[in-house]
Amino acid sequence: MPKFGNKYIGAHVSAAGGVDNAPLRAAEIGANAFALFTKNQRQWAAKPLDPEVIARFKNHCRQYGFGPEQILPHDSYLINLGAPDDEKLSKSRAAFIDEFERCFQLGLSLLNFHPGSHLKQISESDCLTRIAESINLAHQRVPDVIAVIENTAGQGSNLGWRFEQLAEIIDQVEDKNRVGVCLDTCHAFAAGYDLGSEQGCEQVFAEFERIVGMHYLRAMHVNDSKGARGSRLDRHHSLGQGEIGWPCFEYIAKDPRFDNIPLILETINPEIWPDEIAHLRTIHCKTLAN
Repeated sequence: MPKFGNKYIGAHVSAAGGVDNAPLRAAEIGANAFALFTKNQRQWAAKPLDPEVIARFKNHCRQYGFGPEQILPHDSYLINLGAPDDEKLSKSRAAFIDEFERCFQLGLSLLNFHPGSHLKQISESDCLTRIAESINLAHQRVPDVIAVIENTAGQGSNLGWRFEQLAEIIDQVEDKNRVGVCLDTCHAFAAGYDLGSEQGCEQVFAEFERIVGMHYLRAMHVNDSKGARGSRLDRHHSLGQGEIGWPCFEYIAKDPRFDNIPLILETINPEIWPDEIAHLRTIHCKTLAN
């Protein structure tokens, strides 16, 4: 793999046929970071990872230069760590712990997840507490893996769309070294944060620093938005083709605060992922040269 410096740019690649294929697919698109699902994201149960698959995954990561800090596994969409129903909460927590264990087996240090929803049945505060308790339980059961909370677009009863909500979860996590945030640009914009200009980005990340702390930023999902600012629509678009526009992504590519964390595309056209990655890298390299 070519040397790309400390800007880790990639995409959420398919793990079809086995998680050991994900590093190969990431390398094919010129990425030096990637995201993946370690099991089917729309099913509760999955067979355990095969030891041979685990070995091949680790070998492929070494072969193509992917370290744990460059890989962002994502958990199942079915999990709701703030579920108001105790039975569903217990089921979600068991599945979350299983996701932690799979990451640990693969030698991965991050697990990206959506925080949870109150379903209009419990208070926001109670839901956030349940989410933090879920993280604490996973930490107690599985070592090393960092819980990376993804901000949401604020659709429905999903929490995590305001920085204050993220901070409230983190405040209740016992091991602060094993919790962080993945900021999705589309979600933040849809939630009302102004990422449409360089000045807007400066203000948004200053607010994130004040409320959450940049040291908790462990990853980013780099996506444009089909919906307008504040629309609460979780609809991604290709970079520069949506309502956010290129200034935000140029800002991220240039700013060293976003070095050494996975910057993951979840944009809508995988065929142009190599072009999007190359463009972000070109901006970054020009910044280094100046």
